[in-house]
Amino acid sequence: MVLFGKKEEPEMAEVLDQRRPSNVEAMKQQHRKSVSNRGLTGASALTVRQSIFPITLVTILFFLWGFAYGLLDVLNAKFQNSLGITAAKAGGLQGAYFGAYLIGPPTYSGWIVRKFGYRWTFISGLCIYGVGALMFWPSAVYRSFGGFCGSLFIVGSGLSTLETSANPFIATCGPPRLSEFRLEISQSFQAIGSVMAPLLASRVFFKNTEPTDLSNVQWTYLGIAAFVFLLAVVFFFAPIPEVTDADMALQAEQCSGLTGYVDKPLRKQFKLFFGVAAQFCYVGAQVGVAAQFIKYSVESANISDAAASDRYAIGQGLFAIGRFAAAGLMMVMKPRWVLLIFMTGVMIFICCSMGVKGEGGVAMLSLVLFFESCVFPTIFTLSIRGLGRHTKRGSSWIVAAVSGGALFPSLTGLVADHKDYHIAMCVPLIGFFVAFAFPIYLNTLCAQELDGFRETKIGYHDEDGLAIGDIKHEERRASLIHEEKGISPTEKELAF
Repeated sequence: MVLFGKKEEPEMAEVLDQRRPSNVEAMKQQHRKSVSNRGLTGASALTVRQSIFPITLVTILFFLWGFAYGLLDVLNAKFQNSLGITAAKAGGLQGAYFGAYLIGPPTYSGWIVRKFGYRWTFISGLCIYGVGALMFWPSAVYRSFGGFCGSLFIVGSGLSTLETSANPFIATCGPPRLSEFRLEISQSFQAIGSVMAPLLASRVFFKNTEPTDLSNVQWTYLGIAAFVFLLAVVFFFAPIPEVTDADMALQAEQCSGLTGYVDKPLRKQFKLFFGVAAQFCYVGAQVGVAAQFIKYSVESANISDAAASDRYAIGQGLFAIGRFAAAGLMMVMKPRWVLLIFMTGVMIFICCSMGVKGEGGVAMLSLVLFFESCVFPTIFTLSIRGLGRHTKRGSSWIVAAVSGGALFPSLTGLVADHKDYHIAMCVPLIGFFVAFAFPIYLNTLCAQELDGFRETKIGYHDEDGLAIGDIKHEERRASLIHEEKGISPTEKELAF
């Protein structure tokens, strides 16, 4: 598979023949220049302490993404009212935003992260995002729906680039057994941003404004642009370790005794392909529910748009709580079980929302948001488990699956225009059903592999204070073995 240049993934034999740097070296190297994706950096055995700061910094990006996503849903309803457009046409906003995900990750975003590494992908994504935010100013001045769609496409391009790097970085930066937990916690702050955006939109940005007044939008995004450009400068100077595909190949090989890992070509990574399909349908269904939540609430409970926005904020609050709850469950329960439980809840309550009227229907749809909470990050991390040298390319495909959000909202709005918003929930139901099949597949056919990664101690300290899986730990272990035998270890034995 070749996109945007020659193949960047290393061969397994190439990885095993390299000198292995330590995790200390991985933290000392700034990597402000291009990083070879085929070379080892020592980041395959980072400890929790070493990974805390870079993960905290990247978590800020998730908050930023959540804020933009939450604001988009409120803007959708605002455009429907102020410009007098149909629900299906308003879905064009989601189409522009999420359509960028279909283009970026499989092409330029994926190429940047493999060619230059995570740092420069973060910086590139932030700069693209900032340009898109600035484009909202003329769009608001001229009240151009097409201009807003174009601006959202650029913003989506920037955020898809950020997600192409942020999701796999957090999933791989640190002990592998905590991968699902790390991404769940980081994306919990994305959910907090999604909660704050509707509240600020209804109580600050559009408070005491005429229904047709969109001028506050330009000031909102001008502030966002200034912030993300500043954040790009921060990422240039921040000490961010680079985790290459070679590092992930080494880590997968070290875990093979527990997971049964065998290096395979990308075309045989069937779990990845199922994960991409599940993510596409899930994200489309999630966005379809979110995009129509406010209008659904107005129809179901016969309340004003402002009151419906408050209900949506409550639903997003449940979404954030659900992510923290799922992260807590993952400390005591296998992530594949957590995913199955939450997807079951989604299926139950989306069906209830179609039949229940009044405030009860709003409550059912709010519970859908609660159970949606852990699905995206858990599908992501479980799908890239065991990809080894294909981790970055596979991750970019799963991020590209977010483009499902461009399809489902328009279909949901189209059904709502011809029927009503309760019946329109059948469209997200179809997407959720496809996604529901994925945890069933994982729990029946992939249990050993997934549980093996959860049981590994790589990145944890041994009794001597050395990180398990790091070259220093391997050297110490080899030295002790040869001391017992009364011989000296060879250079090759110390290297691996």
